[in-house]
Amino acid sequence: MEKISEILEGIQTLGIAGHVRPDGDCVGSCMGLYLYVKENYPQIQTDIYLDHPKEVFGYLDRMDEIKMETAGEKHYDVFITLDVSSKERIGLAGEYFDTAKKTVCIDHHISNLGFGQINYIKGGISSASEVLYNLLDEEKISRSVAMAIYTGIIHDTGVFQYSSTSPDTMRIAGELMKKGFNFNKIIDESFYQKTYIQNQVMGRVLAESILLQHGKLVVGYMKKKDMDFYRVDGKDLEGIVSQLRLTKGVEAAIFIYESQPQTFKVSLRSNGEVDVSKVAAFFGGGGHVRAAGCDMSGSMYDVINNLSDQIAIQLKD
Repeated sequence: MEKISEILEGIQTLGIAGHVRPDGDCVGSCMGLYLYVKENYPQIQTDIYLDHPKEVFGYLDRMDEIKMETAGEKHYDVFITLDVSSKERIGLAGEYFDTAKKTVCIDHHISNLGFGQINYIKGGISSASEVLYNLLDEEKISRSVAMAIYTGIIHDTGVFQYSSTSPDTMRIAGELMKKGFNFNKIIDESFYQKTYIQNQVMGRVLAESILLQHGKLVVGYMKKKDMDFYRVDGKDLEGIVSQLRLTKGVEAAIFIYESQPQTFKVSLRSNGEVDVSKVAAFFGGGGHVRAAGCDMSGSMYDVINNLSDQIAIQLKD
């Protein structure tokens, strides 16, 4: 597949889905493709499935058309996943992926071995949104589509900070900006802006963080009872691990929060010396060299110690 048009010609139904707990790149790439098809292939009945994307992405067109649950048996001509690293991580409509006549996986995770009948996986590219851009006809990209793809790129590059940002990433961002949207507002409101409670929670995590491995590893955590006290959930905790990573002298950062008693969501970030995708994969997760995640069970101290031990192996090397 060189262009998305190759699989869209002649079909009648299309399903689109992202991964569990959709982040900015997942929302941006899925909405980018959805809007592109709606505008350029109106004859195709197209459905998009995402698991309750955050309200901060409400500026994107047609967000109200996202399906947040499945409804009965369906058989799509084509079903496309974006930013999904494995079949098990399809957030919604996994059963529709199984029953589709043709399946397509568009992704950028290096751990993705390809689970679709057609796989377009570019592990060295910044984001699924950038991968998608290269599959679209540039002259058919509208302002609405450009806003969605730009959103995905800035979220998975940390607003062009991460090492995955390439000259091509910057060129594509520049082409998208030519469509005439307020890119500054998108960056501020969807990436940087926090509520008062979110700032309080981040402040608490930073204040209680601990340094391990002779100051090369920083760990932040939040227990379920504290999340209940602040009335926050996982969506309110984004950005904390990235802030921890900026601690001077640190090579890797861990942030864990208790989603259920003795069950933790783990976010990992690296400044280069540690490949956190290997750490996450050891515990059944995945991601990128500098950004990865996994789920773990046990006491908070066991989780931290087990993660720390795996990071220590790389620091010794």
